[in-house]
Amino acid sequence: MDFKSKYNGYVKAVNAALDGIVKTGAGPGAVIYDAMKYSVAAGGKRLRPVLALAVCELLKGDINDVMVFACAIELIHTYSLIHDDLPAMDDDDYRRGIPTNHKVFGEATAILAGDALLNKAYELMITHVVKNSLYTKNYAQAINVIAAGAGAEGMILGQVIDMESEGKRVSGETLEYMHRCKTGALIKAPVLAAASICGATPDEYESLGKYARNIGLAFQVKDDIMDVSGSSQQMGKPSGSDAASNKSTYATLYGAERASELLDEMIQEAVDSLKCFGDRAGFLKDLAIFIRDRDN
Repeated sequence: MDFKSKYNGYVKAVNAALDGIVKTGAGPGAVIYDAMKYSVAAGGKRLRPVLALAVCELLKGDINDVMVFACAIELIHTYSLIHDDLPAMDDDDYRRGIPTNHKVFGEATAILAGDALLNKAYELMITHVVKNSLYTKNYAQAINVIAAGAGAEGMILGQVIDMESEGKRVSGETLEYMHRCKTGALIKAPVLAAASICGATPDEYESLGKYARNIGLAFQVKDDIMDVSGSSQQMGKPSGSDAASNKSTYATLYGAERASELLDEMIQEAVDSLKCFGDRAGFLKDLAIFIRDRDN
């Protein structure tokens, strides 16, 4: 199966699972379910759950176990986008080509929808573990990896640094640290969570960690490049938004040409880190190339 078909197959499976997890409701307060569903159903690349499922297949794990965690990570990612778009943060009007959650449901409901998705993610994982008596170190480690990646030492820390950096020219070291936290941590989480669940050896876990670390940073570098070279239609939100907010990015700090060179280096390091898996890691290698070459 070619890369695109395999990727789309993963996405189809994830979307079907998410559709069964996040449902609309009726009665008092039902708008919260509509708001949650609105952003989850908006689509996107589903990169994070795809990574989890691909690692599961690589390690010959149980896809049903990993799917729960993959969907939980996507719920966390969606909550972060809802909050990131709020006027108090990036104040964006569009996400994935449609109006942002707070533009449709109001700021208060958008905040609560994000909160609800975050809580739903942990409810989902813990219920799965309890229901199936999966009281092992592997599952505890997977939940811990996800929590750490989403928390004050991961994604949230990166967002704080991002807000603090507006209107300033930050150093390359600070920029890399911010990106590794804000974007990279929640891309690394599904890789390592799936590796934990599927019983990766220490060497396999280390190799997958290097892979995830590189593609996590590369994903954001590519976003920085597209912000100055891509169109709003491609990106699903206004292009040039980082420049308008006077933010330091890889493109503004290093220039688009050097940023592209750094991107190539990161992708090559990601691919090289998978050598121990041989041809079995073909999809993950192709996924790294996809991150480099994507146009949205």
